[in-house]
Amino acid sequence: MKRVASLRYGVIFKKAFVQVDIFKAFVKAVLDIDLEIDKVETEKSFRPAVGYVDSRFDLFAQDKKNRIIVDIQHWQSDSHYDRFLHYHCAAMLEQIPRGHNTYCPELKVFTIVVLTTADKHNKDVLTIDFDPKDLQGNGVNEIPHKVIYLCPKCVNENTPMKYREWMEAINDSLDEQVDETHYHNAMIQKIFNAIEEDGLTPRDRYEMIEENEKHAFEKKFKEAGLMAGLKEGHLKEKQNIAKNLLAANIAIEVIMQTTGLTLFEIEKLDN
Repeated sequence: MKRVASLRYGVIFKKAFVQVDIFKAFVKAVLDIDLEIDKVETEKSFRPAVGYVDSRFDLFAQDKKNRIIVDIQHWQSDSHYDRFLHYHCAAMLEQIPRGHNTYCPELKVFTIVVLTTADKHNKDVLTIDFDPKDLQGNGVNEIPHKVIYLCPKCVNENTPMKYREWMEAINDSLDEQVDETHYHNAMIQKIFNAIEEDGLTPRDRYEMIEENEKHAFEKKFKEAGLMAGLKEGHLKEKQNIAKNLLAANIAIEVIMQTTGLTLFEIEKLDN
């Protein structure tokens, strides 16, 4: 058995999958695409922002030769369906230059969402396929863009073998120890080496603690019944809650989702 940091932490997930060879191997397993890339970006965002939400991509790579964008997102919340559909659409819309009358993004966009907590639907793999289909469900191969949601906790004997081992490895890490002899994929072994407990940096440990505190604060926030004021839509209540969250160093994106305030409104409070 090997002691590892859990891949439920964003900092640990990015530490593993930011490695180009691991990223490419995972994309090949899930999408059957051979990417030609030499870097993977973390915390990628578009400037100016697309729409009213400042989308931020955990892991983002662009293959210009093969005209492909792949975004891998890691999440453990119940808002992931709408959230990452928005991110996916932002990555398509960002490609359309201002003033142009074309609607076709230059690059194909694929979004892989890895859910490290149990999904309420208990499905191992869910997809959003944008290609138009006839009444018999046959696509016409006009629109290639796709979103794939993977839930490692729900992996089963029917999960496609080509990425079942990846999902099992992610799930195996969640209790902070893995039986590395169970896995034969060299890239999965490389992940385990990258997130091994003894190899964590002080910065890694700090960000893990910070992430734990953020989730604990959000849970306490909900349990305290503060959502009632938000549902009633009182602006003053939303502003007070936003100020408290800012003081606790909660990410602005989380504050936007929690309060419904815009980025501009929150930045005014922060200033």
